[in-house]
Amino acid sequence: MALPNYKEVMLPLLKLVGDGKEHYIKDVYDELAEEFQLTDEERKRLIPSGKGRFFDNRVNWARTTLKKAGMMESPRRGYIRITPKGLRFLERKPVELDDDFLKQFPDFAAFRGGGKEKPEVKTFTAQWNNHSGEDLTPEESLEYSYQTLRNELAADLLEKIMSCSPEFFEKLVVDLLLKMGYGGSRRDAGKAIGKIGDGGIDGIIKEDKLGLDTIYIQAKRWQDTVSRPEIQKFAGALQGQKARKGVFITTSKFSDKAREYASSIDNRIVLIDGDELAQLMIDHDVGVSKVTSYEIKKIDTDYFSEE
Repeated sequence: MALPNYKEVMLPLLKLVGDGKEHYIKDVYDELAEEFQLTDEERKRLIPSGKGRFFDNRVNWARTTLKKAGMMESPRRGYIRITPKGLRFLERKPVELDDDFLKQFPDFAAFRGGGKEKPEVKTFTAQWNNHSGEDLTPEESLEYSYQTLRNELAADLLEKIMSCSPEFFEKLVVDLLLKMGYGGSRRDAGKAIGKIGDGGIDGIIKEDKLGLDTIYIQAKRWQDTVSRPEIQKFAGALQGQKARKGVFITTSKFSDKAREYASSIDNRIVLIDGDELAQLMIDHDVGVSKVTSYEIKKIDTDYFSEE
């Protein structure tokens, strides 16, 4: 089945702890996953940042929501327990539990903005597995918004690169590799790139600052798909130089056969297509500048420990 949203988790979570005992939160994840009959793949599915699991995040937000409504509490670190208010609610044998019901509780209303209508949450179906119509947690909304902005920036970067000269593209490749820790000095890298022109090689760059090994580079500012013959040509050029390592960078894409060939030969050839190129530029601040940043913080439970 599809992953439940955090609203769908709230009532099963409350019922799970309805015995009045303390429950270890990690055990709660597993028990709820079993109740919702989630597969291992669904259980392990990560949020876009890769720093947490979707299902665990939704259980955590359901727990936070119930705590703000006064139905659940945390008696000690890592444990949850139902409150008398939560027990009284379960005595009514409810069939559903949502934000509209919880708005009657003052603490929850203040938590969600004084009972005001919740702002519309934009969804991003094309890139993130058809989340349209789901009730996203605030963390998920932030993740999707960030990824959408990042993907739009990557597309803009590729469009900008295609409007530049081939010479500028070679300079861009050097700048990126230097930011990634390759090439030694900018002066050394500048001398190397674009000076060979030897059968499919556009330049060379040091693998590390000491120059213990050399990487050969092919940089193509293309719109057409790079096919297997281009990779074969580059591999042949590497053999002619008795080189072991190469990087083929393009603004377009590689065909499946090109990738299969690159992975089947002895020479180590790394293929970087336009999408990966743009993402690397964003990661290493090449051709982009920071507009603003947000820090997401949480309680430091170790600080408040009196043991």
